[in-house]
Amino acid sequence: MEERLQKILARAGIASRRKAEELIQQGLVTVNGKLAELGQKADPERDFIKVEGRRIQPHTGEHHYLLLNKPKGVMSTVSDPEGRPTVMEFIPPVFRKALVPVGRLDYYTEGLILLTDDGEFAQRIAHPRYGSVKIYEVKVKGRPREAELDRLRAGILLDGKKTAPAKITPRHSPVAHRRKRDDDEGGENSWWYVQLTEGRTRQIREMFMRISHPVQKLRRVAIGPLRDPDLPLGAVRELTPREVEMLLRSSKEKARPAKKSPGKKPAAQKPEAKKPAARKPAARKAAAQRPAGKKPAGKKPAR
Repeated sequence: MEERLQKILARAGIASRRKAEELIQQGLVTVNGKLAELGQKADPERDFIKVEGRRIQPHTGEHHYLLLNKPKGVMSTVSDPEGRPTVMEFIPPVFRKALVPVGRLDYYTEGLILLTDDGEFAQRIAHPRYGSVKIYEVKVKGRPREAELDRLRAGILLDGKKTAPAKITPRHSPVAHRRKRDDDEGGENSWWYVQLTEGRTRQIREMFMRISHPVQKLRRVAIGPLRDPDLPLGAVRELTPREVEMLLRSSKEKARPAKKSPGKKPAAQKPEAKKPAARKPAARKAAAQRPAGKKPAGKKPAR
């Protein structure tokens, strides 16, 4: 059965649909020896589909969904041309086949990240249009004023495009399991929760830099409804079926406003004809009391 290439690549766990489109545009995908085109369809059972020279195989069996608490100083990619450590080094070999990170955390950011071989799931969690919320704990230098935070909440211009509104609230009380050196409340630094529905490269760091309160520490603590404060740094575990379903339910696609079809302008209405003024009751009564044929008396003309 023929399907769009980006959907085939996503289902095979190669990448999300969005990333698959980029691979096609970069000329890294071929179908039966010819460069693939965006929007092209193929049959994975019949056609030879290759990504960077390697043939992809239709996914068989169950999908895997893993949660990793990524440490600082690790790339959230499958491989790194500079030889830096990646999230794959924390994954048991039995799970590594076709596994890809869902979204990104930058090199210096720690926290929760999902990995899966289910491309459709990755698309639902990573793409902003599905409204999957990510929550971060941010330690910044100093204590921003409320007016400065309101600027960030409303969105800032980043690479020529305004960021989506963000929710920013203070993290007043430290979490019990965390070491005390993390919690500088009342000192020179302050902690905040930042909630995003989209995540651009280094977005939170850039946001606080714009108001002169650079980020000292950044970690992702929630993906949609999924949290795990007891998962140690560098540890990985499989999601339960209930957690997978919970994540899918929380990432419903946002309704898009329907486009208004251009219609004809309403015809100009003609002004209503004025109705004759009603005769006053007294005038009608006087007219009724006059003898027939007699005209009402008027004033004599001046001589």
